[in-house]
Amino acid sequence: MAIIKIKENYCKGCLLCIPVCRNKSLELSDTINVHGLHPVRFKEGAECDGCKKCAIMCPDVAIEIFN
Repeated sequence: MAIIKIKENYCKGCLLCIPVCRNKSLELSDTINVHGLHPVRFKEGAECDGCKKCAIMCPDVAIEIFN
């Protein structure tokens, strides 16, 4: 399984990454980042297969995938 890192302060919560995740592993966080926005987060207990579609879709380069 891959490891996903979401840079919360880069994420503006545009939600473009959520529908492209084939594992349904991403969701909107209830926390607020330094810009006053709700970033996306990796669901607890979810799995990442490393397809990198979410990272490619992210316009702010806020998602990193490590295999």
